[in-house]
Amino acid sequence: MADKSDLVLEVKNLKTVFFTNSGLFKAVDDVSFTVKRGETLAIVGESGCGKSVTALSLMRLVPDPPGRIVGGTVTLEGTDLLALDEAQMRAVRGNRISMIFQEPMTSLNPVMRIGDQIVEAVRLHRAMSAKAAWNIAVEMLRLVRIPEPARRAREYPHQLSGGMRQRAMIAMALACRPALLIADEPTTALDVTIQAQILALILDLQKELGTGLVLITHDLGVVAQTAQRVIVMYAGRKVEEASVEALFADPKHPYTRGLMASIPSVPASGAATQARLNEIPGTVPSLVRLPPGCAFAPRCKLAVKRCQDEYPPLMDWGGGHLAACWRAADVAEVA
Repeated sequence: MADKSDLVLEVKNLKTVFFTNSGLFKAVDDVSFTVKRGETLAIVGESGCGKSVTALSLMRLVPDPPGRIVGGTVTLEGTDLLALDEAQMRAVRGNRISMIFQEPMTSLNPVMRIGDQIVEAVRLHRAMSAKAAWNIAVEMLRLVRIPEPARRAREYPHQLSGGMRQRAMIAMALACRPALLIADEPTTALDVTIQAQILALILDLQKELGTGLVLITHDLGVVAQTAQRVIVMYAGRKVEEASVEALFADPKHPYTRGLMASIPSVPASGAATQARLNEIPGTVPSLVRLPPGCAFAPRCKLAVKRCQDEYPPLMDWGGGHLAACWRAADVAEVA
């Protein structure tokens, strides 16, 4: 367990639900984790597994109605964010905890200059003159390696490329030097070359500022390059947690193994064609009508009757490697 003084974030038994016409939708169900200063924790899983709702829950941005955080604690540097009123949370959001969203064009104000948007974020949390805040805005754009930052600060979002807009979002998120940064699929809308640059930039700034980072992604290649620890989510629950090395060397949950098997591989030299991509059969179950046992059981080759009847607890397989699977000891047998 991490030394408490080193913890930036401690999430315990987080539960977030949505009230829908179909019934109660358990988007995040009893999820716990910690993030240390300067550490990168990746949260991975298929679309609809609860990754983004977890991120929105940490920021207290779950739309209410229909959503609501109904249980757990989210402790940032000793303060339970779920116990704060909205005014107190606004003082923390963008200051001690910040988020980079998937698509910068929906997050940036199209009728405000880039520099003014960073100034607004800074002056909301810091008592300073407009001129001093503008200097910080230009400096932040320089820090995220936008060329000619003083000129770019006077431009509008539509005048910047996708990569530039994402850099501007990072500059805004880091302007107040937050203790925790959440990056929700920060490179999804970018081409591969720009993706690598943006990820490298986030990691460089994280090291420089000592910020804890929660990286939401479905890309295991990104996880291998960037994170120290990984949480795998499925149907709103945490099904595995381990260091990156342990997870890639010895995944304990059949779902994790399925995700890894579905990563495209480069054909061996001399091979005529690439091997056929593996896929996980079936689909993610409805979060309104989850089975009593393991939610992955209907798609799992190893499933036995106990898997269908009883949800497995998270068990420690050594070194903090947790997995919620009755057949975790046998997972290596299934390719």
